[in-house]
Amino acid sequence: MISLDTPHKFRAFIKQAHDVADNFLRANSRKYDLAEHSYPKELDLLASLVDGMGDSGAGQGAGASAVGSRDDADTKDSLVKNGTNMSSVLSIIEMCWGDVGLLLSMPRQGLGNSAIASVANAEQLERFKGTWASMAITEPSFGSDSAAITTTAVKDGDAYVLNGEKIYVTAGERSDSVVVWATLDRKLGRAAIKSFLVTKDTPGIRVERLEHKLGIRASDTAVIVLENCRVPAENLLGNPEIDIKGGFAGAMATFDNTRPLVAGMAVGCARAALEDTRRLLEEAGIVIDYDRPLASQSHAAATFIAMEADWEAALLLTLEAAWLADNRKPNSMEASMAKAKAGRVGNEITLKCVELVGTLGYSETEMVEKWSRDSKILDIFEGTQQIQQLIVARRLLGLSSSELR
Repeated sequence: MISLDTPHKFRAFIKQAHDVADNFLRANSRKYDLAEHSYPKELDLLASLVDGMGDSGAGQGAGASAVGSRDDADTKDSLVKNGTNMSSVLSIIEMCWGDVGLLLSMPRQGLGNSAIASVANAEQLERFKGTWASMAITEPSFGSDSAAITTTAVKDGDAYVLNGEKIYVTAGERSDSVVVWATLDRKLGRAAIKSFLVTKDTPGIRVERLEHKLGIRASDTAVIVLENCRVPAENLLGNPEIDIKGGFAGAMATFDNTRPLVAGMAVGCARAALEDTRRLLEEAGIVIDYDRPLASQSHAAATFIAMEADWEAALLLTLEAAWLADNRKPNSMEASMAKAKAGRVGNEITLKCVELVGTLGYSETEMVEKWSRDSKILDIFEGTQQIQQLIVARRLLGLSSSELR
C-alpha cells in the first residue's frame, strides 16, 4: 500500500534539496532569465555536490540519472520500496520550486541521463557514467508522435551512420553527449526505433542554432543536425535487435521514468506560485479560511483553495507513478496521468496566480510572472497533454496505437 507521507529516509535529503533550491536556484532565477543563453556557472559546484551525494548514497538517488536504477531490482523480498524514482521526483519538486530552467541546466542531470538510466545495459551504465546527456527526439516534421521519427541509423560494419535533424533539444549546446532517437528501418515502423548515445566530439554532429523562448530561458534549447555521423555500434542503448512483436515498447519505456520527473517539475513550479500568491493575498487582507464553504468566501480565497486541491491531486498522481516504478509495477498509464494532470494544472495555476495578484503578477518585481512562463513547457515536452490523454485512453480501453489514434 502506498503511503502519502514523505518517506522518513528521504526527509533530510529533501530538506537539503529545498535549501539548495532556495539559496542557489531561486537566488539566481531572475538573473539567468534575463541573460538567456548565458551559462549559469554557479551550477558547476551544485552539480558536483549532487554527484557526490549520489555516489556516496547520501542522496538516495539524487538527480535525473538515478531513475530506473537497478539497485532495488535484485532484491528478493516482497517489501514495499521507496527507491530512486521516488527520491528523484521528490528532489526535482524541490529544485523546481527554486527554478525550472536552472534545474534543466544542471550538468549531468539532463533528460538524456534519465534515458540512459532507463534503458542502458550494465556495461553502458558504467561506460557512460559522468556524461551530461541531452535527449533528441523531436524533428521538424513531427512533435509528440515519436513513432514518426525520420532520422535514420544505418549499420555499417562496427558502427551506425546517423542522418537527420532534431529540434528543441534541451541543453543541446551545453551537454557533452546527446541521446538521439533514430530508426533502423522506416518500413518496420515503431519497432525499428532505437536510441543512440552520440558524444558531441563525434564528426558529423553539430549544433545548428539556439532558440529564443517564452520560458525556462536559463536553459539552452538547440537544433542539432546529424550528417553521416558515425556512431560506434556499442552506443546503441539497450537491445539492438528489432522486436516486431514488442514494437515500440522498449523505446517508450524511457518515458515511464521521465514523465513523472516532468510532472514533478510542474508540481514544484506550481507550488512556488501558490506560496507567493498566498503571501500576496494575505498582505492585501484577503483571508483564506479552510473551515468555511467556498461560496461564503471571497472569489480570490475560493479560487485559491480550488487551485490547492488541483495541485494536491497532481502531486499524488506523480508520487503514485514514481512509487509504481520503484516497486517494478507497470506504470505507463499512471506516468501519463501524472504528466497530463500536473502539466495542465501547473500551467493553469501559475496563470491564475498572475490574475489573482493583479498588477504584481504582471511585473518583474515578483516571480509569479516568470513561473507562469516557465510552466507552459511542462505541459508540452515529454509528450503534450493530448498525447498523454490518448495513451491513458488506450490503456483503459485495451486498444493499440493503430486502433485508437
